[in-house]
Amino acid sequence: MARDPEHDLVIRNGLLADGTGAPLRKADVAVTGGRVAEVGTVTGRGRREIDAAGALVAPGWVDIHTHYDGQATWDRHLFPSSAQGVTTVVFGNCGVGFAPVRRSDRERLIALMEGVEDIPGTALHEGLPWDWTSFPEYLDALERRPRDIDCAAYVPHGAMRVHAMGERAVAGEPASDDDIAAMAALAREAVAAGAMGFSTSRTLNHRSSTGEPTPSLTASAAELAGIAAGVAAARRGVLQVVSDFLDVDEEWVVLRHMAETSGRPLTISVAQIPERPTDHRAILDRIAAANADGLEVTAQVAPRSIGLLLGLSCTLNPFMTNPVFAEIADRHLDEKVRALRHPEFRRRLLAAHTGERDRTKLGGFLIDRFASMYPLGDPPDYEPDPSTSLGRRSEATGVPAVELALDALLADDGRGLLYLAFANYVDGNLDEARTMLLHPHAVPGLSDGGAHVGTICDGSFPTFLLAHWGVRRAEGRLPVEWLVERQTRATARTVGLTDRGVLAPGWKADLNVIDLDRLVLRRPVIHDDLPAGGRRLLQEADGYRHTFVSGVEIARDGKPTANLPGRLVRSGGSPASP
Repeated sequence: MARDPEHDLVIRNGLLADGTGAPLRKADVAVTGGRVAEVGTVTGRGRREIDAAGALVAPGWVDIHTHYDGQATWDRHLFPSSAQGVTTVVFGNCGVGFAPVRRSDRERLIALMEGVEDIPGTALHEGLPWDWTSFPEYLDALERRPRDIDCAAYVPHGAMRVHAMGERAVAGEPASDDDIAAMAALAREAVAAGAMGFSTSRTLNHRSSTGEPTPSLTASAAELAGIAAGVAAARRGVLQVVSDFLDVDEEWVVLRHMAETSGRPLTISVAQIPERPTDHRAILDRIAAANADGLEVTAQVAPRSIGLLLGLSCTLNPFMTNPVFAEIADRHLDEKVRALRHPEFRRRLLAAHTGERDRTKLGGFLIDRFASMYPLGDPPDYEPDPSTSLGRRSEATGVPAVELALDALLADDGRGLLYLAFANYVDGNLDEARTMLLHPHAVPGLSDGGAHVGTICDGSFPTFLLAHWGVRRAEGRLPVEWLVERQTRATARTVGLTDRGVLAPGWKADLNVIDLDRLVLRRPVIHDDLPAGGRRLLQEADGYRHTFVSGVEIARDGKPTANLPGRLVRSGGSPASP
């Protein structure tokens, strides 16, 4: 008589990258009750068995820099991340989010998220249920909502500052001692309830849809240290910061002080900026020195250029300030295409083009940077040869770059996209991104999954990390097992998650089965599927055979299943079993 299956799932014959960085090896993985039960040669049967011969078996990706703060309250599928092998996301980054909140401040927080993270305000107005006021209540609301993957959240500085200071927060006024004490108490309450920590933004690029700077921009060193002390009082939690680093020395004093006085881990966004192309190295040197002194500071770095997508249905395009284009800007795509293909309209459009930039939109000041702009194919090339940029092609052919841009946008019936490579692409390649990835105190991050929905689609960063750096780059490839460890155990540890990111007995059974030979990204596509018909860019990938969360399959061959095993992850504990 056949014995009953011993395991819920057994994946056999795969090439295992277990998340520790150990060499790849052939092994079976057995899952029971949402946890890894056995790794190696599994003799027991599973209720479901998968033959992974020829495929990579790896932990699910842990993406610690996303912005699903709103989407997670209304959507069961956290696309684009969950379509890219991601099984855990952390949002509330960059000091923006929706709790704590008073009813009178809801509009302000929506305007802040719309401006900073390019999420349509109409979608937020229709989608947010607002069944919370405090941050603990926000976490409870997230916990009530079933979804495909696990999620966790920081408490955002912007929301706390508005809650504590009202109009003074956005007027740039300094926080009083009482204000700081109030924010510290809010931070402690949030982390004690399960927030992963506290996030803040110190960049001029972050403005609300009405043009106001993010409330945290002018926060003093005393304010930041006071809030960090509130996090420390909860005896757990991470500090997350994005900064312009306009003066590296001056800013570093402030950030290091946060880490020193609180004793909490600090994670900082780091990228190579064209205007200051060596500052990132100075920041990484200071991070290394801080760790040598016993502090825990981690850089979050991107695996490719941090760029922009421009298109006729995107937030940005090179013609958005052109008065002739304004005549058709609000029309349906098909109507725009017909007009732009009409010889007389095209003549008027090009004649009226001055290259004026748009200072009201994040990234709008770059819409005329043709020397860094490339047509994006399918599959997309995220490390394009500089000779193929619109600027260089214009020099070679004598055709104005703006005309080349128009033709590229009209491709595929107006669905053509332009890729503007900005940060991490100063030398026309990704060598500097590789150097940053290899830094001993850096982890992959900055995908902004769920945000900038009309200007980027970088929720695919984890797929790109593995496909480009592990498989497809002609030179300078990195070991697959090391890349997997960086996007799983290393990212999880950065935010204090110690139950996932490794495939070993007792660990959470989040995993991917990947056909490395077929692993490739597809070109992003605009979808009108946000609340109120809001638009967003989504991106698919070939090569993901199976993705599991807590041993439950959420995607098969790149398509979602009906299963929703994802749970809220609270700091200091693991999610409940599905």
